[in-house]
Amino acid sequence: MKEIKFIDIEGIKVGHAQNIEAGTGCTVIICEEGATAGVDVRGGSPGTRETDLLDPQNLVDKIHAVMLSGGSAFGLDAASGAMKYLEEKDIGFDVQVTKVPIVCSAVLFDLVVGDYKVRPDFKMGYEACVNATNKECPNGNIGAGTGATVGKFLGIERAMKGGLGSYATQVGDLKVGAIVAVNALGDVIDPETGKILAGLLDEKGNTLIGTENAMIKKYNEKKNIFNGNTTIGVVVTNGIFTKSQMNKLASMSHNGYARTIRPAHSIFDGDTIFTMATCKVEADINVVGFLAARTMERAIVNAVKSAESAYGVKGYDDIYIHKRQ
Repeated sequence: MKEIKFIDIEGIKVGHAQNIEAGTGCTVIICEEGATAGVDVRGGSPGTRETDLLDPQNLVDKIHAVMLSGGSAFGLDAASGAMKYLEEKDIGFDVQVTKVPIVCSAVLFDLVVGDYKVRPDFKMGYEACVNATNKECPNGNIGAGTGATVGKFLGIERAMKGGLGSYATQVGDLKVGAIVAVNALGDVIDPETGKILAGLLDEKGNTLIGTENAMIKKYNEKKNIFNGNTTIGVVVTNGIFTKSQMNKLASMSHNGYARTIRPAHSIFDGDTIFTMATCKVEADINVVGFLAARTMERAIVNAVKSAESAYGVKGYDDIYIHKRQ
């Protein structure tokens, strides 16, 4: 098993567009040939598009892109830009008069940083597609991770910077990768050491105190907790799988969330994972399932370690690198 880049999975392109000043952006994962897909929505506050199509009972069997976007529900508009771009490329489900691209989408809440009046829209979604490439896939404050934050149980003032992360692995000719925008209510944990990497800070903003610890202390307070969260991601494999299997793979991939985000899948998160299969090599769904969870773990870790301080919110380096100096 060896580490590869997410864009080393043949047939996949990734593009980003963002407004750095406004603190928002979007990331598109394109498969022009079409990918067998699935989805699993675990959080209680999701914002999604075209998830019903991925039910194995329904007609469409392949999708052409997934759009991950900031902007809360407003950001769903970015998927329309991807549809326009793909239609111009003659990519989509053939309805004779044209081809209808199947673009799934999930959004995260980043309206509390930057300028809430600026959100990913049709234009930004189109731009992300124009920027799509199989040459590079940067992490951190880019695309859907531009305005992402984590550890927000006590408000944005005590939170840390989240971001976009990716990771992929190869076993023989099988490839499995994950890309994720980390914007959780809770903390991000290193699954190998149990150390909190990013999350809820103390009143001075210098020390990580643990979101679950803070929540336990307030277990009997029925207040309106700040709910601007959600971690959204995509797992891609070159394995050959059915639509039903891809939905199961999305479910198995959530183990990566559970092992790195505490708490995960809260009522205040809209945690969602899409899966895409380019269907090139035979593979065991069980093997791909645990590889998907592992790659998602590492993608989440990469997201917060690559995220730089912005919008008055501290990044990983501010807490860990500066402490060692």
